[in-house]
Amino acid sequence: MTTIIREMREQFNPAKPSECIGQIELFTLDETKAVVAGAQKAFEGWKNTSSIARGEILRLTADLLEQNSEKVAEMASREMGKTKGEMLGEVKRGASILRYFAQEGMRATGEVLPSTSEAKVLYTKRVPLGVVAAITPWNFPVAIPLWKIAPALVYGNTVVWKPSIEAALTGKLIGELFEQAGMPKNVLNVVQGRGSKVGQILLEVPEVRAITFTGSNGVGQSILNTAGPTNKKIQLELGGKNAAIILADANINRAARLTIEGAMKQTGQRCTATSRVYVEEAVYEEILEHLIIEAKKIEVGVTMGPVSSKGQYDAILSAIEQAKSDGAELVLGGCPTKDKSEGYYIDPTIFTNVTHNMAIAREEIFGPVLAVMKVKDYEEAIRLSNDSEFGLSASIYTNNIQKAFDFIERSEVGLVQVNDETGGAEPQAPFGGMKNSSTGAREQGQAAKEFFTVFKTITIGTQSI
Repeated sequence: MTTIIREMREQFNPAKPSECIGQIELFTLDETKAVVAGAQKAFEGWKNTSSIARGEILRLTADLLEQNSEKVAEMASREMGKTKGEMLGEVKRGASILRYFAQEGMRATGEVLPSTSEAKVLYTKRVPLGVVAAITPWNFPVAIPLWKIAPALVYGNTVVWKPSIEAALTGKLIGELFEQAGMPKNVLNVVQGRGSKVGQILLEVPEVRAITFTGSNGVGQSILNTAGPTNKKIQLELGGKNAAIILADANINRAARLTIEGAMKQTGQRCTATSRVYVEEAVYEEILEHLIIEAKKIEVGVTMGPVSSKGQYDAILSAIEQAKSDGAELVLGGCPTKDKSEGYYIDPTIFTNVTHNMAIAREEIFGPVLAVMKVKDYEEAIRLSNDSEFGLSASIYTNNIQKAFDFIERSEVGLVQVNDETGGAEPQAPFGGMKNSSTGAREQGQAAKEFFTVFKTITIGTQSI
């Protein structure tokens, strides 16, 4: 008998890096290949299971997730730093995602079409792809995996899921809930490991027919380079440098409050976080004052947690130093939180005097950092807002209905917000961006079936042979 020796990885609390919160076993390459082979064998039985029955397992998992919300939220909070309150909200959102896609099992998956021949019946049906690899990030350790896994499963695919190694314990918990809900063996498989090893196997093995990934642009490009030539179906959700525009006619208090929420919620560790804001010069000084007031209301360690890791911490502080070196003016924060002797805490940070060619105006920071820029008018604001390699989300604050609708049409992003912050997504609505923010079909809502299924067209001759 062969003994498998797995590497053990300790998980540490970013709020208290000296505290080990658990260990995770990392899969070997051979084990990962075996898991994929098992998922391939399970596919035949799962795709032939009633879609209603598949949906019922998702519904039961939603119930279990809610019943274990405290446990899941506590684990995720200690593992990746998001406050427990924020995590409880994410767990609730995860249950909503599961319930939405559970209902997909009862919806039509094709249609009857008219034929040019009276002696033929012509119709379509959607069929699953096979084994789907889901590679997910640490920043939303519950919601993002579920909005990939749930549609993949309900449409009849089997799934091999590699959670981020930074959220491995949370991923293990989620997998156990699916198992408790009655998920058949090898239909949903959680593999733990580094992207450079386990993730690479998922890109290369022929049994994996589709890859859905959320993460950095660099890794996304690597996935395209490796898996693209193999004819696998690929879905990538990548970075963002999301802009907000505040016009002179906006509700000043609301615009400032929501802009800071958009920038600082989840410690700015969201691909949809507000990263830059363009303010019409007539209200610039007033808006800046309100932005600083709103940011100062944040209680670091209470309403805003630490960043997820030492690597993130160092990268964000480096970006702040780069902004100062480039000539941006630091008006708030910009340093580790002084009253925190331990933990990867960074104060809410605001820069002004930012020019559009500075790194802080163009590169994703993924932390609690906001660049504030003065513009002459709406036209300058939308031009600069669109001048980005990214196109995920953007918002405008205005009471001018014509400019609001003009912004909806001209903003080069996938998610447009009017009088609301740049973040936010609902299970029933498509999620995704333009430019370098997304590749492939949209996630969530009815759009999800575009990625996780393929059409089959059927013609039946009705004349006697």
